Amino acid sequence: MKKNRKSFPLKPILLLSAAALLLLGSAIGSARAALTYYSENYSAQVNMSSIGVTLLENGREISSRNYANNGTWVATEGNLLENMLDKGSKLTPGKKYNEALSVKNSGNIDIFVRVIITKSWQNKEGQKATELSPELIELNLTGNGWEQASAPSSPERMVLYYSNVVASGETTPELSDTIRIDNKIARMVTKNVSKDGKTIQYVYDYDGYTINLDAEVNAVQANNAKDAIKSAWGVDVNVSSDATSISLQ
Repeated sequence: MKKNRKSFPLKPILLLSAAALLLLGSAIGSARAALTYYSENYSAQVNMSSIGVTLLENGREISSRNYANNGTWVATEGNLLENMLDKGSKLTPGKKYNEALSVKNSGNIDIFVRVIITKSWQNKEGQKATELSPELIELNLTGNGWEQASAPSSPERMVLYYSNVVASGETTPELSDTIRIDNKIARMVTKNVSKDGKTIQYVYDYDGYTINLDAEVNAVQANNAKDAIKSAWGVDVNVSSDATSISLQ
């Protein structure tokens, strides 16, 4: 849904997201990535012919959306965490798995980017499981020029801004390097004792639950970045004198 805001002669933002589900205690499963293009209500003088972004995971292109021409887009869709586990293997709580996320400028103009990471749990019925904390899903952030906003970030949602301009064809440093499930979840078990007391069974309380990891990428043109970011993302930033970097206020 479009929002009515002051018209600027800016290129529109580009938004894409990739989501994945990982089955706890079972083989890996994943959800289809969802891509959405969202444009502010800009004036007719906007030229969209050059903007595009690609989400990378461990150096592999996952999702992309690039403007082609005449209002058309070229998009690819993939799955996060798809290659995290070997075939037939199971997720091991406490073990670190490679999860390096980065963003490539696949358009023809310089851009600034941000990534919104959302972590959550789902129960066997596919409903959001609020009884499990998203903090148990540990995505290790690297820094590497990425600045995390204090608000509206939360244990479930992290908003990260890359501080430097991303030129056409360039890729940002990785914002994360590993992901793990806190091994305390493996200690959340129920003890069942048979009526005769001879058989004891331990059942994982959350066996069959899934983790939901969503990475949403937003991009705005580097030209007139302060106004573009304020209009598109609703945040105030400081822009360097040479217009090559930003920082949150």
